[in-house]
Amino acid sequence: MNQQAAPIEFRSDTFTQPSEAMLQAMFAAQVGDDVFGEDVTVNALERSVADFFGMEAGLFCPSGTMTNQIAIQVHTQPGDEVICEAGSHVYFYEGGGIAKNSGAQVRLVQGSFGQITAAQILPVINPDDVHRARTRLVSLENTCNRGGGSCYNLAEIAKIRSLCDAHGLGLHLDGARLMNAIVANQENPKDYGKMFHSISLCLSKGLGAPVGSVLLGDAAFIKQARRVRKVMGGGMRQAGYLAAAGLFAMEHNINRLAEDHAHAKLLASALVSCNWIGEIFPVETNIVIFEVLGNGDSAAGISSSLKTAPEIIAALLSQNIRVSAMSPTHIRMVTHLGVTPEMIHRTVEVLKGL
Repeated sequence: MNQQAAPIEFRSDTFTQPSEAMLQAMFAAQVGDDVFGEDVTVNALERSVADFFGMEAGLFCPSGTMTNQIAIQVHTQPGDEVICEAGSHVYFYEGGGIAKNSGAQVRLVQGSFGQITAAQILPVINPDDVHRARTRLVSLENTCNRGGGSCYNLAEIAKIRSLCDAHGLGLHLDGARLMNAIVANQENPKDYGKMFHSISLCLSKGLGAPVGSVLLGDAAFIKQARRVRKVMGGGMRQAGYLAAAGLFAMEHNINRLAEDHAHAKLLASALVSCNWIGEIFPVETNIVIFEVLGNGDSAAGISSSLKTAPEIIAALLSQNIRVSAMSPTHIRMVTHLGVTPEMIHRTVEVLKGL
C-alpha cells in the first residue's frame, strides 16, 4: 500500500469529519434536557430546519434511518402497505425496519435511476377490498442513492402529491441528500415543504455534522413522532452539543455542496476514457456509480484480461483510495467536504493508469 499519500475516502459522505469551527460551536452549545423539551440548542435546530422548508415543526434524532422509520410508523398502521422504489433506502438499507417497526408491508416499484412516477404509482394503489392491504403511504428518496445521486423533478413530485391527495395517502421524503438536489437544481426548499407530509433531512452526510437527522411535518405529526422516538430509544438528554453541529452545517455547509458535485463530474469524465468501464450512471450530484466490464469469464464474450470490480477496488485501495461495491459489477464513489481538489486530481491520475 502507498504509505506516502493521505487516504482518499470515497466510500460515503458519512465519513466527513467536523471542522475545527464546527467543533468550537459544539463545545460552546447551550444545553438542557431534550426529552423534557428544554435543550435550547436542539429547539433552535428543529425550528431552523422547519422554517427552512416552511414546515410547522421538527424533531431531532440520532440518524436518518430513525427519522424515516418514525415517519413510516406515524403514517401507517400494522397491515398497511407502503409504496416505494425497489432500491430505496427505507427498503434496501434499513434492516427490514418497515416490517419490524411498523408491521407494514412494502409494494416495490422498479424505477429509473431510483425514481418512480405518478403513472407507475397509480396502478399499484390497492382498491378498498378486505382481501388487500390498505395502501397508506408513498415514500420517495431525493437524491436517489442507488440511482447514482439522481434528482427528482419537482413537477413529477407535484403529480405524485396530487395522486396521494386523491387517494388519501401520505407522502414521505427520505431527504438524506436532499440538500444536494436543492443546490444542484437551485430549488426553493419551501417547495418541498409544500409537497410532502413529512421530510427526513440528514445532517451527517454532505452537510458534515458528525451525527443527526431532523424529521419535519406539521405540529400534530411531530407530536406523535416524538412519542415514537422515545419508544425507539431515540430520546437524548444534553443533545444540544450534537444539534449545534447541525446548526453550523445549515449555516455554513449548504452552498459548498456545489464543489462536491463538480468533483464528481471530474471523476466521471476521467472514467469515460478507461477501457474497463461500461455504463456510467448520469452524474447530477455527488455520487458516481459505474459498471466494471471484466468478470473473469472469457466465455461470457468479454475479455478475461479486463479487470473485475473487486480487482479495481483492490487496485485503488493499494493507492489509499477507498471506494465501495454497489454490486458484483458496479462501484460507487461519493464526493464530500473531506475530498480536496488535490485528492480529485490524484484519483483521476490513478484511474487513468489502471
